Amino acid sequence: MRDDELLTVADVMARLKVGRSTVYDLIRTRRLPSVAIGRCRRIPASAVGEFIAGQLERAA
Repeated sequence: MRDDELLTVADVMARLKVGRSTVYDLIRTRRLPSVAIGRCRRIPASAVGEFIAGQLERAA
């Protein structure tokens, strides 16, 4: 995974093993940064990694 890679919502769903509404909720609450390109929503791969790292820190 490249850090500058932009992921689709479906990609993030697969990586986090969660549903579409959960991903959009994370975006809406700004816990997962994203960019809009036209009508498409893209999430930087680095943001997904940071989100996972943050969740692991909270769990510890």
